Amino acid sequence: MSFGLVCQQCKEPLQIDHSLVDLAPSAYDMIVATLPSTSDLMHQSRSSNNTKQEHPSASKVAWQSSKGSAKSGVPPLSPRAQGKQAQRSGPLPNESFVILQDSVIRTIPSPTPSQRTKRNTTQSRSNTIDKGRGQSPASTLEQDHANPSPLSHHLRSTARLFNLLSSRTDIDHPLCAECTQILLSNLQKRLDETKKERDGYIAFEKEVRKEKEKEAQGLSKEEAERKIEKLKQEEASYIEQLKEAEREREQLDLELRQLELNEKALEEEEAEFWRTHNEHLLEAEQQASQLASLRAAYATGAATLDKLERTNVYNDAFCIGHDGVFGTINGLRLGRVPGIPVEWAEINAAWGQTLLLLYTIARKLDYTFEHYRLVPMGSFSRIERTTGDKANYELYGSGDLHFGRLLHNRRFDIAMVAFLDCLKHLMEYIKSQDPNIDFPHQISKDKIGDVSVKLQFNQEETWTRSLRHVLLALKICLKWATNGTNG
Repeated sequence: MSFGLVCQQCKEPLQIDHSLVDLAPSAYDMIVATLPSTSDLMHQSRSSNNTKQEHPSASKVAWQSSKGSAKSGVPPLSPRAQGKQAQRSGPLPNESFVILQDSVIRTIPSPTPSQRTKRNTTQSRSNTIDKGRGQSPASTLEQDHANPSPLSHHLRSTARLFNLLSSRTDIDHPLCAECTQILLSNLQKRLDETKKERDGYIAFEKEVRKEKEKEAQGLSKEEAERKIEKLKQEEASYIEQLKEAEREREQLDLELRQLELNEKALEEEEAEFWRTHNEHLLEAEQQASQLASLRAAYATGAATLDKLERTNVYNDAFCIGHDGVFGTINGLRLGRVPGIPVEWAEINAAWGQTLLLLYTIARKLDYTFEHYRLVPMGSFSRIERTTGDKANYELYGSGDLHFGRLLHNRRFDIAMVAFLDCLKHLMEYIKSQDPNIDFPHQISKDKIGDVSVKLQFNQEETWTRSLRHVLLALKICLKWATNGTNG
C-alpha cells in the first residue's frame, strides 16, 4: 500500500515497507532516540548559520552530489533513477522544509461531515501531542492504536515518522530505495574522502609536533653559526652546480642548433640524392628499353642474315631441273626429240641462260678462260675466240631449210664445242681446288660422257642427252662455287 506517498527526491509513488506499516511503539522510540534532539539542532543552527550557508552539511553535500551523479558517472544509475533525477526541479532547502498536504500530492475525495469532525479531532490531538513535550512518542502511538482506523492510523503513523526524520536531518523524507542507495553511495564516498583528509591532517600534525620539539630543544649560538655556515657552503655549491648546469645547457643548445642545421643540410642532400636517383632510374629504364629494342632488332637482323646466308640466290637465278627427257634451266627446255616439238626460240633462250650461268660461275671464282670470251646476250648469245683468227660463233640455231642454214648450224656446232671446252677447263680448275669433287661425265673434245654436243650428223635424242649432261655438270659447278670452300 502506498498511502499516496511520493519520493521527495524523484517524485515517484512509494510502496511503504511492511515493517513501517506495522511499526511497533518500541521500534518508533528506538528510531527517535537515534536522531539528534531539537535543541541540538537549534543550537547548531544559531552557532553556525553563516557557516552552513557557505559550507552545507555532509548529508546535504552528498545529496546534492547525488543529483549530479548522472553527469559524473559515479555511481552508475539505472534508467529509472536517471529519469527520477531529471524530474527534480531544484535543490532541497538548506534550513527549512515544507510538509505537503495529501491534497497537493493527489486528489482526495471530500470527507463526510462525520469524517471531517473525526479528522479535525485527530489533527487537533496530533498537534497537541507535538506541542506538548511531556508526552512520549510511544504514548502517541498507543492513542493511535486505541482508536484503530486502518487507513488514517497508518497514514498518521508514517507521516509523523517521516516528519520527524525530515525535521531532525537535512534530507526530506520519504525516499525510494534507489534514491536511498544513491545517497548512501555518495555519503560513503564523502566518508572515504573525509578519512583521507583526516589522515593528512594527522600526518601534518605529527610533522608540526616534531618541528616544535626540535625548536624546544634549541641550538647554541656556535652550533647555529656552524649550521648557517654549512648551509651557506651548500648553497654556494648548489649555485655553482646550477651555473655549471646552465653552461652545459647553453653548450647543449648550441650543439642542438648545430645538429638542426646539419639535419636540415642532410635533408636537402637526401632530397637531392633521391631526385638524382630517380633521374638515374628513369635514364636507366630508358636505356634498358633502348637496349631491349636494339637487342630485338639485332636478333631480327641476325635471323634475317642467317636466312639470307642459307639462301642460295644462284639456285633461284639458275634453276636447273628436267622435264621428261629434257634438261631445263629456268623452265626452258634444252634439246629436241622426235614427236615433241620444241621451238628454237625456247632452245636459244635456254642456251642463253646456260652461257650466262657459265659466265657467272667463272666470274664468281675469278677464273678467266684462255682461248674464249663468253658474251651472254639472251637468245642471241655468242662465244668469241681470243686467239688465232678471233672468230665469233653464234650460240643459237635456226630451223630454216636453205643452204645458209647448213653454214649456220656448222657455226652453231663450233660454238657448242667451244662452250664444252670452256666448261672442261672450269671443271679442271674446280678439281684442282677441291680434289674430292666428282663429276659423273668427263669431257673430251666435242663429247661429254659418250655423246657429242654437235647437232649435224647426230640424232636429236643423243644431242638432247648430251645437253642434259652439260646442265648436270654446270649444276655441280654452281653448287661447289656457292656452298664449297669458295662459297
